Amino acid sequence: MTAHDTPNAAAHGDTHHDDGAAHGSRRDYIVGFVLSVILTAIPFWLVMSGTIENKQVTAFIVMAFALVQIVVHMVYFLHMNSKSEGGWTVMAMIFTVIVIVIALSGSLWVMYHLNTNMMPTMSPEAMKNMP
Repeated sequence: MTAHDTPNAAAHGDTHHDDGAAHGSRRDYIVGFVLSVILTAIPFWLVMSGTIENKQVTAFIVMAFALVQIVVHMVYFLHMNSKSEGGWTVMAMIFTVIVIVIALSGSLWVMYHLNTNMMPTMSPEAMKNMP
C-alpha cells in the first residue's frame, strides 16, 4: 500500500489519474499567473497612459494581448498541449484560436462601421448644421 492509496489521500488531493491527461505543477500555475498579470498590465498601461496616440493601433495591440492571454490560459490552466490526450487538445486549441480571431476581428469591423456610418460628426460646426 503506497501513500497515495491511503483512505486520506483523496481528502488531501493526492490522487493520481492515469487518464492520459496532463496535470499542471505548481510551477506551471505560477508561470501562468505571472504571464496573465503581465499580459493584463501592459494593455492597461497602454490605454491609461495614452502612449500610442492612434486609437486604432492601440485597440489592435490590446486585442493581440488578449489573444495571447487566452492562449496562456489554455496552456497553463487548461493544460492543452501536445502531450495531453494524444495531442487532440492542440487541435481544440487551434480551433479555439481561429474562432477567437474571427470574433475579435469581426467585433472590430462591426464597431468601426457602426462608428463610421451611425455616429454623427462631433465637430462643433457640424453640430450647428444638424437639424
